[in-house]
This record gives sequence, C-alpha cells and structure tokens, in this order.
Amino acid sequence: MNITPQPTQSFDVVPPQTEVVIVGGGIIGACTALELAKRGIPVVLCEKGSVGEEQSSRNWGWVRKMGRDVREMPMMIHAMKLWDELPGVIGADPGFRRRGITYYCDEEQHMAKYEAWLKAMEPYDLDTHFVGRERANELAPGNTRNFAGGLHTPSDGYAEPHLATRMIIEGARKLGAVIVEGCAVRGFETAGGRVSEAVTEKGRIKCNSVVLAGGIWSSLFARNQNAKIPQLKMLSQTMRTRPIEGGPEGCGSGNGFGYRKRNDGGYNVGMRSAHAVDIVPDSFRYFRDYLPAMKNEWRAMKFRVGKRTWEETMMLGGWQLDERTPFEKYRIMRPVPGHKILDQATINIKKLFPQFRDMVVNERMSAWIDVTPDAIPAISAIDATPGFFISTGFSGHGFGIAPSAGQLMAELVTGETPHVDPTPFRHSRFIDGSEIVHWPIGF
Repeated sequence: MNITPQPTQSFDVVPPQTEVVIVGGGIIGACTALELAKRGIPVVLCEKGSVGEEQSSRNWGWVRKMGRDVREMPMMIHAMKLWDELPGVIGADPGFRRRGITYYCDEEQHMAKYEAWLKAMEPYDLDTHFVGRERANELAPGNTRNFAGGLHTPSDGYAEPHLATRMIIEGARKLGAVIVEGCAVRGFETAGGRVSEAVTEKGRIKCNSVVLAGGIWSSLFARNQNAKIPQLKMLSQTMRTRPIEGGPEGCGSGNGFGYRKRNDGGYNVGMRSAHAVDIVPDSFRYFRDYLPAMKNEWRAMKFRVGKRTWEETMMLGGWQLDERTPFEKYRIMRPVPGHKILDQATINIKKLFPQFRDMVVNERMSAWIDVTPDAIPAISAIDATPGFFISTGFSGHGFGIAPSAGQLMAELVTGETPHVDPTPFRHSRFIDGSEIVHWPIGF
C-alpha cells in the first residue's frame, strides 16, 4: 500500500456554510455534486486526498446493463442516457463509447447459466441476446478457443476512468460547486437531532445535509456517527497495455480473462472474477450479514491474512471531531496488485489472442471495492439522523451507474420525486430485519 501525500492544490480553509457537504471525491461524489449544482443547490465536496484517485480511476471502465442485478436495472438504463448527455453538460468528453460487451462461453451448455437473467430482464426490452459460434468468434477475432457462443449487448460500452471523475468534478465546479481536495471530513454535528455542520480538518462548514460517498471508507465514517453500514472490501486488479493492433473491440470476458479496448488503442486486461479478500476486524463484525453472499460468491473470493489485516486491526476505531482521523493518515489507498492473479491473466490473454503475445504493460493497478452484503448499493437517507445521506457500497459496478446514482441522491436530498424507485437501495434494509437477498445471477 502506498500513502500519497496531501495534494498541493487545495484550499487553506473551507467555506463557512453551504447547503450540502459531500464526503468523498470519487465518481459517486462527483456525480452527486454535479446534479446538485445543476439544480442551483450550494454544495461543497471534500476529498481527503485527490479526486478520483482510488477505485474511480483504477477500474475496468465498463458501462454495462448486461449482468446487472435486476434491482439496479431501471437506474442503469437511465445512466446510459446520462452518459450520452454528459459531454454537453460538463463541456468535455469522458470517453464514453457504445462498443458492446460480450460474455464468452467455451461450450454451448455454459450459456444456460444466463437464461434466468435474460428471463428476469424481459420487462426492460434490452438488446442483450445470445450469439452462436460464428458471431462469438467474429467478436473475438483471432482467438484460439473457438468459442461456442456467448451473451452480447451491443449498446453497452465503456468510459475512461482516469478522465471521467475529474471531468465531472470540473463540470460541477463550473456550475458552482466548491471542490476542496486534501481535506478530510472528520464527522458532523447535529442540532435538534439533525445535521447542522460538517467538521473537517480545515474547519467547520454549517450545512443542512451531509452526503457520505466515501467508498471503502464509508463504514468507518458512519460507525463513528453511530450508524451501521455493513460493508467489506475486495481487491480488484487490472493491467493497462500499450496499443495493440487487430484485437477485439469493446469489452469482453470469459473463463480466465477479461478485456476492454481503450480509446487510445490499448487494452485493460485481467481476470474479471478473481478478487482478494483480506480478513480484517469488519470481517467478524459483519460476518452474519455476509453469509448469503459467501454462499453464492465464495469461488470468486481469495481470502487471505496479510498486511491489510494488521493495518485495519491497528486502525483507530473511533475519534473525537477535534482529533486526527484515519482519513488524514491514509490520504489515497493504492493497494499492491495481486501479481499472482495478473501473471495468470497475462498468460491467459496471450494464449487466447495471438495479437497480445508481444503486449507491453504500462501499469498494473488495483483498488479496493466497497461491497455490501447483497452486492447492490445503499443510496439513502439515514432515518435516525435527518440530513445524513449515504451513497456507497456499489460493489464493483459503481462506475457505470454513477450518473444515475448521483441524480437519485440529489433527488433524495432535495425532496424531489425520484426518477427510479429508491426502495431497493434504502439503508434501513441492513438494520430492520429485512431479508438480505444476494441474487445468484450466475455472472
């Protein structure tokens, strides 16, 4: 893990007051700030390090409907529309392209695992469909496996993670949002039971609402405010190559590989369903919450005890608002990639596509994913504390859905009619005895 120093470009003090304070400058916080600024709502976004420098810039970049939990689908369909409109809103191109996504199958019987998902998606009239052997191999030119078929969604695509968050942040700034980097929010105070001011390392900000969009840090922040957010971390890793001629377009994955062609002609490659999971104190704190997920996803989880186990065991679990916090110690979390997994991914992709045999890798990168027990996010008010909202736990698929998630959070904060039913994403499902359903979609 590398700890990045505080950014040099920042404010020495924070504004004394605003309407909404957003905690976290990843793509979820950025899209929330943009939506609030579009509505003319005064908003201050505080990021402990630099915006977009954790998971938001270190992910695969897929923007997909295919494989989504059915509860997310209405929001994801709307997100696709917002991605199309985004350049006109922010005045910049975040690299969104509809180039298609394909899940490849080595044998025809393997395609049956997608049938239940397709059946559940019938009300949404998606363009997702099965492709046979000939079309699957056209989508993967030169491959050595001779795929039996696959599932394909032509209208899915990707955007460029290293560009998108900063561009959205700049768009929000142009519309009036205040962005403060190098500024950890330590917590908030209440008056009459509701949020009254955010307390940052650079001063206090009077406000009516606090939106927690802290990614992997959200559970720790909320616990210090006496709110439970069951959330654990999984390690995602990928590699960025230099341009490669003749490779497949768009995005795809299958047994032992995954890829996404970037707009610069290079690829992000790796193994899409292989995640390291460090055993940490939260693993025991939320053990019961995660039993359904473990039953469905244990094959994709690589449990381990290591450096992160020790760091989180020793991490401060609670603090006063005038004390230095873990957010100020760990400005930017850049975990060491799982080299064993990426080494195998390199072998697999070179064997599968002859075009990749001389590939040059510019960077191996990894990031911690914030995962909830049911693998869908919490986008919600915290009922016990009026004015406290959360948008977190996107479980590895927050990048694509972020524009719609930002709009939903803005609607909840302002009291507007939500553009989708927010019920599946309510925080209360974790504490009111609701059955936590981890939908076994088979992807």
